[in-house]
Amino acid sequence: MISTLPTDKMANAIRALAMDAVQKANSGHPGMPMGMAEIAVALWAKHYRHNPANPQWANRDRFVLSNGHGSMLHYALLHLTGYDLPMEEIKNFRQLHSKTAGHPEVHITPGVETTTGPLGQGITNAVGMALAEKLLAAEFNKPGLAVVDHYTYAFVGDGCLMEGISHEACSLAGVLNLSKLIVLYDDNGISIDGHVEGWFKDDTPKRFEAYGWNVIPAVDGHNVEAVNAAIHQAKLADKPTLICCRTVIGKGSPNLAGTDKVHGAALGEKEIAAVREALGWTSAPFEIPADVYSAWDAKANGAQLEGAWNKTFADYSAKFPAAAAELQRRLKGELPADFDKTVAAYIASTVEKKENIATRKASQNAIQAYAQVLPEFLGGSADLTGSNLTNWKESVAVRADQAGNHINYGVREFGMSAIMNGIALHGGYLPFGATFLTFSDYSRNALRMAALMKVRSLFVFTHDSIGLGEDGPTHQSVEHVSSLRLIPNLDNWRPCDTTESAVAWAESIKRNDGPSTLIFSRQNLPFQERTEAQIKDIARGGYVLRDAAGAKLVIIATGSEIELATKAADALAAEGIAVRLVSMPSTDVFDRQDAAYKASVLPRGLPRLAIEAGVTAFWYKYVGLDGAVVGIDTFGESAPAGVLFKHFGFTVENVVGKAKQLLA
Repeated sequence: MISTLPTDKMANAIRALAMDAVQKANSGHPGMPMGMAEIAVALWAKHYRHNPANPQWANRDRFVLSNGHGSMLHYALLHLTGYDLPMEEIKNFRQLHSKTAGHPEVHITPGVETTTGPLGQGITNAVGMALAEKLLAAEFNKPGLAVVDHYTYAFVGDGCLMEGISHEACSLAGVLNLSKLIVLYDDNGISIDGHVEGWFKDDTPKRFEAYGWNVIPAVDGHNVEAVNAAIHQAKLADKPTLICCRTVIGKGSPNLAGTDKVHGAALGEKEIAAVREALGWTSAPFEIPADVYSAWDAKANGAQLEGAWNKTFADYSAKFPAAAAELQRRLKGELPADFDKTVAAYIASTVEKKENIATRKASQNAIQAYAQVLPEFLGGSADLTGSNLTNWKESVAVRADQAGNHINYGVREFGMSAIMNGIALHGGYLPFGATFLTFSDYSRNALRMAALMKVRSLFVFTHDSIGLGEDGPTHQSVEHVSSLRLIPNLDNWRPCDTTESAVAWAESIKRNDGPSTLIFSRQNLPFQERTEAQIKDIARGGYVLRDAAGAKLVIIATGSEIELATKAADALAAEGIAVRLVSMPSTDVFDRQDAAYKASVLPRGLPRLAIEAGVTAFWYKYVGLDGAVVGIDTFGESAPAGVLFKHFGFTVENVVGKAKQLLA
């Protein structure tokens, strides 16, 4: 896969592009690309199986730059190997609307598999990708026809390993024996604050050995053949592998190499000239010699690799047409043809049964129904399966020696969420994972990254309020639902009964441009009667659940508070005060509706009262400054749920009193 051109010249091309692009932008991180250049040559020129002409080739290897601040390393590799990333984009590094953002972004730059930058999440995404590959291979490969057969490679730095999420993810990767995960560690001993020995003295090889990884220590990261040999060795292991590469940050810089000065700032014109002289690099900025381009060009080899796989897949399709069609459907992210029919039948069943159950149980019932037609379902829980209820009758636990469709993530909420993102990015599965809503704080940055990347990860949160009772304020969510609603492109659903839960799951599954949260109660909630038209409108995020002629007031509620709202509406009606009751299971989806629909649900001129067992500030966008909110602006208490709701004012009497104040 490599020409006869000296590898040092190939590596120096990376260094030149990195330092020139950062200098032109006067912003960026040149040190890591310059320090990892030889590692990149070893991997990308000798092992990495990809096709620049088709970045979405199904059986490509996956590459993740977890230390994403060194993005110019990735951009240089993509440009040099022949992706649609011309030199003009390299010159526009970190500029508005360029394909070379400050940190790599999936769907923006061809060849970038995931958005990295928040340290530790890239390696965790890589764990998810490697897990997806392993499970798909077990499910679809046939003797002599391995149509799913690729590696996941990740570059990581000290910062990634300092972040706690790397412990969560790498521990699980070891347990599950993800042998096609190969991680190359840039051990340069430098972070932004300087030499890391003052704050990071982990014995990293022993740490990863304790996880159950294969560890290759003390590799000279500036020796292409040494790194190449280590990768070959890693491919023979039956475990995930960490290759520890000792490097010098900013390698090639006579005055700044090995210091934090080269980590996150341009070198300056004078030092760049010194680098060129030291490396013997005579080309002008943003000019690459023809022989270097030729040595790096991966288009012909990529076409050959994909062509060989296409032949294998054609043979596979001839022998196993149903499996081939199913794999293609799932990799495209398309839903089964009978999904809508299944959803309609299940929603109808909830109306027929009229069950008064906790929405976490309603959620499990929906999972059970939809799993029958969704073999791509890959569920899980962060050590709370029996409480979150994310398993179903036919679910099989994933183990090191057992393929399945339900993952015991252990107490690793952040790791779970970022692994799910990696699974979603890989393709072939629709991941969902669960924990208590209050622990969404642990997961929050992974939720944000899912929304930013527009991936279809489904985050299930149960025990959604003070309704969980005696566990007290540490476990009772107060601010969480409102805070999740602040994340752009994240749809949040908080249904009130079995029918809304069924719709919430269906709409989250059908969404293909971003993630969703599904937020459920611990306590039982009553079934609400609806017309067919009302059921249809649930999917619009908010709708009129109950109406009255000559309504004087609009009450808006979500989730468990719908029960209180209906009782309060009845009490007001008994006093001659007509009320419209609006159920708002997803404010995010409701906000996307057209103005006419929103006005038909929330007409102007009527005072509005919102009820939710959480902080009140969010709801003023709907009720206005002249409206009122029944909520909680303190933390919870430890007591039975019924006592708590009364203590915090979630009573018919309080709601009726607030309503009368609005009408006074």
